[in-house]
Amino acid sequence: MVSVVAGRVESLSSSGIQSIPQEYVRPKEELTSIGDIFEEEKKHEGPQVPTIDLEDIASKDPVVRERCHEELRKAATDWGVMHLVNHGIPNDLIERVKKAGEVFFNLPIEEKEKHANDQGAGKIQGYGSKLANNASGQLEWEDYFFHLVYPEDKRDLSIWPKHPSDYTAATSEYAKLLRQLATKILSALSISLGLEEGRLEKEVGGLEEMLLQMKINYYPKCPQPELALGVEAHTDVSALTFILHNMVPGLQLFYEGKWVTAKCVPNSIIMHIGDTIEILSNRKYKSILHRGLVNKEKVRISWAVFCEPPKEKIILKPLPEMVTEAEPALFPPRTFAQHIEHKLFRKNQAASK
Repeated sequence: MVSVVAGRVESLSSSGIQSIPQEYVRPKEELTSIGDIFEEEKKHEGPQVPTIDLEDIASKDPVVRERCHEELRKAATDWGVMHLVNHGIPNDLIERVKKAGEVFFNLPIEEKEKHANDQGAGKIQGYGSKLANNASGQLEWEDYFFHLVYPEDKRDLSIWPKHPSDYTAATSEYAKLLRQLATKILSALSISLGLEEGRLEKEVGGLEEMLLQMKINYYPKCPQPELALGVEAHTDVSALTFILHNMVPGLQLFYEGKWVTAKCVPNSIIMHIGDTIEILSNRKYKSILHRGLVNKEKVRISWAVFCEPPKEKIILKPLPEMVTEAEPALFPPRTFAQHIEHKLFRKNQAASK
C-alpha cells in the first residue's frame, strides 16, 4: 500500500520537500509562461473571460430571449469558455457539493486509497493520480476523484464515497440539475447555428446516451509552483464541461496567443465548449486550449463535469448544414473513442520529437 500512497501528489506536498521531483518539472519552453497565479488574477488589463447571465435564456419574450442567446453565441464563438451566472442551480446545493468533495479530500490518504482506481486494468473510476501517459513522461501536480454521475441507471454507486454521508445526495441532485442546464445551453447553441433547438443534444446522444462524468481535481500546495502545472495545456474532448471551484485561481485560457487567467466570479459555473461541439459546428464554436496553475499557499479544488457523447454509437463530424464550398468540413468522421485515440496519438508524436 505504501508504494501507491507514495504516488500521490498530496503525499509529496505534505512531506515537506523544498523542490519537486524532476518528472513534475515542465519543459523549458513552457516555463517562461508560468507566473504567480495570484498576481496574474489581479491583472485588469487585457482580455477577460466573458460572464454570461442566463436569467433570460428561456424567457417568454422573444426579444429578451434572443439577446441572451446572442451573448451566449458570441462567447462560444469568440472564447469557447465563459462564467455562467443566474444558471438556475441553487447556491446552497453547490455549497453542499463543494463541502462534500472537500471533506472527502481531507480524509487521510489511507482512507481515500480504499476508493483507488486501477488505470492499468482500465478501471478509471475512483481516486487516482495522473500516470505518465505521454512520451515525455511528464506528471501533473494533482490527485483526483473521477466517476460517472448521470444518467442515474449507469452509475456505480459502490465507487462513490460513503463519507461524508451527504456526498451521494448532493452530487446526484447537482448532476440532475446540471443535465437540465446542458439541455438549455445546447438548445440555445443549436438555435444560434440556425438549427432546430433539439439538434445538438440529439447529435451528442440525447437524454439516454449523453454521459456526465465528474472529476474532482485536487491540487495540493506546491513548493515550486513556477516549475509545475496542475493540468497541462489541453482542450476538452467533451460536448460541454461545467466547472465549480473553491475560489482559488488557477485556470488559464490560451486566447489570441497569450495565457489569460480566469477571475474567480462568485456564484458562477465555468463552462467550456468541448471538441465534440467544435466538430459538430465545424469550428463555429471554439474548444479553447486551457491549463491549470498551482501555488504554494492554498490548496485548489475544482469540480469538472464533462458532458460526453457515447464512445462508439455516434459518428462525430461537421453537420451538413455547417459545411459549404466556402467552408469545407474541418474534421474527418470519427467516433468519440477514435477522437480520444487520435488526440493521444498526436500528443505522443509531439512529445517524442
